[in-house]
Amino acid sequence: MTSRSSKLDLVLLWHMHQPDYRDYKTGEYMLPWVYLHAIKDYTDMAHHLEKHPNIRLVVNFVPVLLDQLEDYADQFTHGTIRDPLLRLLAVPDLDRISPAERRLILSSCFLNNHDTMLRPYPSYQYLRDLYDHLLKMGDKELMYISGQYLADLLVWYHLAWTGESVRRENECVVNLMSQGKLFGHGDRMLLFHLIGKLIQNIIPRYRKLAESGQIELSTTPHYHPLAPLLIDFTSARDSLPEAMLPTSPVYPGGRKRVAFHLQSAIDSHRRRFGSDPAGVWPAEGAVSEPLLDILIEHGRQWCASGEGVLANSLRKSHPGQPLPTRNEYLYRPYRFETGNSSILCFYRDDQLSDMIGFEYSKWFGHDAAENFMQRLEQIRNEIHDNPAPVVSVILDGENAWESYPYNGYYFLNDLYEMLEKNSDIRTTTFREYSAGLSENKVKVTRLPALTAGSWVYGSFSTWIGDHDKNLAWELLCAAKHGYDLVMQGPRLTDEEKTAAGKQLASCESSDWFWWFGDYNSPHSVESFDLAFRRNLANLYRLLKIPAPVTILEPISRGGTSIGESGAMRHAAS
Repeated sequence: MTSRSSKLDLVLLWHMHQPDYRDYKTGEYMLPWVYLHAIKDYTDMAHHLEKHPNIRLVVNFVPVLLDQLEDYADQFTHGTIRDPLLRLLAVPDLDRISPAERRLILSSCFLNNHDTMLRPYPSYQYLRDLYDHLLKMGDKELMYISGQYLADLLVWYHLAWTGESVRRENECVVNLMSQGKLFGHGDRMLLFHLIGKLIQNIIPRYRKLAESGQIELSTTPHYHPLAPLLIDFTSARDSLPEAMLPTSPVYPGGRKRVAFHLQSAIDSHRRRFGSDPAGVWPAEGAVSEPLLDILIEHGRQWCASGEGVLANSLRKSHPGQPLPTRNEYLYRPYRFETGNSSILCFYRDDQLSDMIGFEYSKWFGHDAAENFMQRLEQIRNEIHDNPAPVVSVILDGENAWESYPYNGYYFLNDLYEMLEKNSDIRTTTFREYSAGLSENKVKVTRLPALTAGSWVYGSFSTWIGDHDKNLAWELLCAAKHGYDLVMQGPRLTDEEKTAAGKQLASCESSDWFWWFGDYNSPHSVESFDLAFRRNLANLYRLLKIPAPVTILEPISRGGTSIGESGAMRHAAS
């Protein structure tokens, strides 16, 4: 019986990810989200850890994000900026830019959470009011917008996307926010160079945190593929037996592709951080038995998924029996075995994770942190017959904070302070926790069967099963067939084959499928639909074979149906 005085282990895992926004034909970035999240979220998250050295947790970096962060850092080093919006920040005379560049600024620089990132700043709100006034009079009236207006808008957009820690400590940002308007080219260049410095410091800061032992760095297969579906489309029917599948019976060579993504991630981790990652957060927490076999073959020690996957797996293992209470089955690791090898599986507390992701942004930061601690204490008091209870809280390390006042600064600061002072709750990492199990000879529950699924609804419905998503899979399958045929022949040089392989890997990302569907806004769907089809077109170009006309037409248009949209989902439907 676990006593009330025993400690509760808490593993926080912050998942850092952005898909590949690079156009492989032009080298330009199609969307700016990597560098914007870099100067806001990846910077702030490192700051909070540096200010709270007794906090231990896991940071999961997807390698394709690290690739792009390094690319941006190199752009600043060599003075060649390939992100159109970032490049415009440094243009000397904005009265002389092209109409397309004007449209890019106007269509991009109000894309944020207006409640937390626009309305708190009167000068930025004033720019929005002017824009709305002219827009009501017709598109032609927007031609009256001057270069000075565009300069002020660019500066305020980037200031709004700057991390709270930077605003509090950087004199340049303080001065620009105080100035408020009429920003000159010199002002914009100060901000431009600060952005470069922030981006260039991100990977070194996290590497230092890992080397100190404060954080564990984990990884995801390189380009964030929905691995179980690459291996076998029918895995979607594990959790949704009636799911509609693509007409293609299987993604060609999917298992080999998943192994490629995983090995590439391990190599990336080793090169950047000097060691192999002990654990893997599969893209979208999506797991299946064949995927766990691959993780075991590649020597990984732990992986994690969603609470719904565990519940479905336990029902599968004990058919006809009701599930015990969450406290009895959730807060422990499970061992999945294949042959003589095994891997530890941890499962996300969906309720606590979703409180951070969706609810606490509406609270005062201190109150939210206190509530989180109270929930942990309640879990600790109610757990019995568990010699090593562990709570896994796993969510995006970037997307939630846009909804929080001050980018979640007060919530995270107060939460980390409360955790540091609490003697009953111990923050740790999956690697450290796993080592303690071995040292203390704690028997780990074996998971006899695994139901394939993800952290979203415990299923794959976000990525497959409706017309638009299935059409995207059909287009990808067709491109993969072409890829396989070309790779077998002499058409391409080794260098050309490598370039085509990278482009294919980008096409295999789960992110494109996430956005297809009528529950997402037309604007977001249009951006990701175009990026996916452009990636496919580039793949055909690299393979030197004609692209089918089907990729010229939009796959999905979004809509207004009731449901969750955006970059985050609740775990339960």
